Amino acid sequence: MSRADLDKDPRDVATMFDGVARRYDLTNTALSGGQDRYWRAQTRRALAPRAGERVLDLAAGTAVSTVELARDGAWCVAADFSLGMLRAGHRRDVPKVAADALALPFADESFDAVTISFGLRNVADPDAGLAELARVTRPGGRLVVCEFSTPTWTPFRVAYQELMLGRALPAIARAVSSNPDAYLYLAESIRDWPAQPRLAERIGAAGWERVAWRDLTGGAVALHRAFKAA
Repeated sequence: MSRADLDKDPRDVATMFDGVARRYDLTNTALSGGQDRYWRAQTRRALAPRAGERVLDLAAGTAVSTVELARDGAWCVAADFSLGMLRAGHRRDVPKVAADALALPFADESFDAVTISFGLRNVADPDAGLAELARVTRPGGRLVVCEFSTPTWTPFRVAYQELMLGRALPAIARAVSSNPDAYLYLAESIRDWPAQPRLAERIGAAGWERVAWRDLTGGAVALHRAFKAA
């Protein structure tokens, strides 16, 4: 089994996700206490995909998030650089594409809306990834980033970082995951990730405008929404 380091070499990250693919959805539900379903529903509501629109779900993993996005009738494609993850979701009836977030295999202005959930943190160059998402979005189109973030209430932040990331996450991963060591990287990458205001600045610098965010689960997760200039 393998895990990635915070230099996020794409081959290492892809191999790591291949290793967790078999029980990925089960592990996510266990680690989040079932909150993963709520986060997916809130991401869909924030992106607001409509019938007839084309939507890119980047870092889609097993495509469970893509199925959620397609509920309102939009044409949604799941893209991920881990073939193991895409294979693990082969029964989900949505289009799937192997894709590098830094060189997406889509033409300019292909999508009405784009989203990435719990994946931007794993891109070797997140700022370039945000710019690449802007490239494939039509003028006036929407972006939603759902990502682990920084709890805003100090007592909860301390408990979350010390108890959840430091103790509970490794223990649950050992019990449930097909590659528990990968979740040590998960905890490290969450601690290393910028807080909500700084991520908003980086989204704006990558070519998006009207950037705003909403905290979920006390700020342990945040939704950032932005628009491409019309």
